[in-house]
Amino acid sequence: MKTNLYIVNEIEPLDVSVKVTEAQLLFNELTYTHFPVIKENIYLGCISETDIRCFETDKTLETYRYALEGFFVRKDDNWLDILESFAQSNSNIMPVLEDDNSYLGIFELGDIITLFNETPFLSEPGNILIVEKGTLDYSFSEISQIIESNNAKVLGLFISKMENDVAQITLKISDSDINNIVQTFRRYSYNIVSKHQEDSFLTNLKERSQYLEKYLNI
Repeated sequence: MKTNLYIVNEIEPLDVSVKVTEAQLLFNELTYTHFPVIKENIYLGCISETDIRCFETDKTLETYRYALEGFFVRKDDNWLDILESFAQSNSNIMPVLEDDNSYLGIFELGDIITLFNETPFLSEPGNILIVEKGTLDYSFSEISQIIESNNAKVLGLFISKMENDVAQITLKISDSDINNIVQTFRRYSYNIVSKHQEDSFLTNLKERSQYLEKYLNI
């Protein structure tokens, strides 16, 4: 995936000599959470819309240089690293820099999400399965073996949560008998987090048996 095709450079960054009032007007026109600030085409950082509303309008951005946030990516970074940077910065734009920190443009979050949509993880038909196990007990090779032993293929997987020494893994699996895969994961002591048809059946069966037991004890 050539992410450099998605670099947006039609909108000029803010020079550090610009007054706060001009920056506020720019935020009024755009839907960005942040905007890049430069000095002689060298990137200094991003100013956030939240901060810019609190500054004195007659001052320049140079006065508030301390408030700039320094997140950025390089033009050759892969899309997954870029997506991670978006998540860490809590921004919907990401400045793109050359190796000498000169400013090239920005990535917009929507464009990078579109790249993610084009991956087999989302674009290919299949089943989503979420499992969890102790962080020291699971392995990707074991997960792949469980899936492939049931004549299915892994279309993608990632650790979606890690808490209290338990890792939660989200899987995209090619169309197959999901019931057998779920049962195999259980035999390997994985907890099934996502809801599936056979889980609803077992839940209903358990509820009915409890009701019957209660009825017989009356």
